[in-house]
Amino acid sequence: MKSQDLRPGMAINMDGKLYVVTKTEHRTPGNLRAFMQVKLKDVKSGTQIEKRLGSGEEVEAVSVDRRTIEYLYSDNTGAVFMDTETYDQTALDKDVLGDNLQFLKPNTPVTGLVAEERVVSIELPKVVELEITDTAPGIKGATATNQLKDATCETGLKIRVPPFIGVGEVVRISTETGSYLSRASE
Repeated sequence: MKSQDLRPGMAINMDGKLYVVTKTEHRTPGNLRAFMQVKLKDVKSGTQIEKRLGSGEEVEAVSVDRRTIEYLYSDNTGAVFMDTETYDQTALDKDVLGDNLQFLKPNTPVTGLVAEERVVSIELPKVVELEITDTAPGIKGATATNQLKDATCETGLKIRVPPFIGVGEVVRISTETGSYLSRASE
């Protein structure tokens, strides 16, 4: 796999160790060659390193199994997930999960990426449904135009919604863009 194809959550083998990619950034500084600045987390020790990879440099991707796991709760260090088949619990650090926790309510099933019998990352569903807990009051007669207002969801996620959405409504949100899609069907 080429270095520019790396994405957060992928597992790679580098220098004989298993790493999870936590952050990637493609840089093209002035008249120098482009490169990928990558943050990696060692799965066994938990240490983080930064690597500079040439744009097009080959890296060894590790094949991962996909299992259904359930998000249970979060604390200061990260989040706890449970394998729905074996009931084993696994803790994942916040730096591996990134902003993904803002899309998850407790008891939400997600796909866990498992390498070497350890959950190393998660895949979110394409769309989640969250309740609006705080937003400005709706404007009477507001129609679906391109006006948007700020809103806060039950997980703490901040999004922009149309003016007719009020507190207590459940909305559908894209996990890829973090944007409002529609009201959730009753």
